[in-house]
Amino acid sequence: MKTTRYFEEQVLRKRPYLKREWCERALREPAYFEMQPDDDRIRFWVFIPELGAYLRVVTLEDGETIHNAFPDKAFEP
Repeated sequence: MKTTRYFEEQVLRKRPYLKREWCERALREPAYFEMQPDDDRIRFWVFIPELGAYLRVVTLEDGETIHNAFPDKAFEP
């Protein structure tokens, strides 16, 4: 799994409950995905039963390098 320095140093530190396999699942089996309107990043959502919510994973424009991830309780498929 490719990640940015921001993901490794900030996101995982702030959200230690996140599991890398959840992020990988979002890229492999997204419930939904879209381009962010303000840049070339891509948003992926996957439902994580352990969280009881959708996880939003944001990648760089390559669609592979994970930059951010967080529970998105407002997401409705």
